Amino acid sequence: MSEFHGLRAVVTGGTSGIGLATACALAASGCRVLATGAFAHELQACETHAGMSDVEKQLLDVTDNEAVKTFFKQLDRLDLLINCAGIGGRGSSEFTPEGFAPGIDINLMGTMRCCYAAHPLLAHQGGAIVNIASVMSFFGSATAPAYAASKGAIVQLTKSLALAWAAEKIRVNAVAPGWIETPMTTQLQADAERNARVLARTPMGRWGKPEEIATSITFLASPKATFITGVTLPVDGGYLAA
Repeated sequence: MSEFHGLRAVVTGGTSGIGLATACALAASGCRVLATGAFAHELQACETHAGMSDVEKQLLDVTDNEAVKTFFKQLDRLDLLINCAGIGGRGSSEFTPEGFAPGIDINLMGTMRCCYAAHPLLAHQGGAIVNIASVMSFFGSATAPAYAASKGAIVQLTKSLALAWAAEKIRVNAVAPGWIETPMTTQLQADAERNARVLARTPMGRWGKPEEIATSITFLASPKATFITGVTLPVDGGYLAA
């Protein structure tokens, strides 16, 4: 995909799961990629990954306002921002104010902080943002209210910024993954009962691969999608249609 050559991308949460697959896909397409992780061990873990050899890596805590501002101020150019930093559902703790807050702070506020801090750079280039929503953006969750709330809000943030920044030629879209094989879902995959429920509800009868989400992200970020903004694209094996 030669249209990515010379472009500069930041992939937050780019050291694991969907973010890692996206960083690899963009780098393989000729993009200069900077992937961030919240912890040093995350950066170290992906050092030996073949697809990450040409990807820069840097620590970034998306819950830290000043750290996010400083991170983007160091960049001299930015064409693409892919917001993959996030956490999954945290079980019963989400039914307390203290347990509810982290999902909102990381998934929603973290995405907002990065979008706002990157805005001047993206406006200069006429860049693109891709956020990570979820099939839970469209459903409530009996077990993960904070996760579902944060991902529902990502859809509205995506639409809002698409409207606000269209005049600056910044496109803002989101991808809504279904059930994907990532470190975040390892325990769910290992739970025979929950795994069976996922497979029964998913028409394609399997879990998705991070690379399948990365393909959709790179499309929305690319010049092939120049007239697409404000959309949330489900990539879920038919889960929403079932």
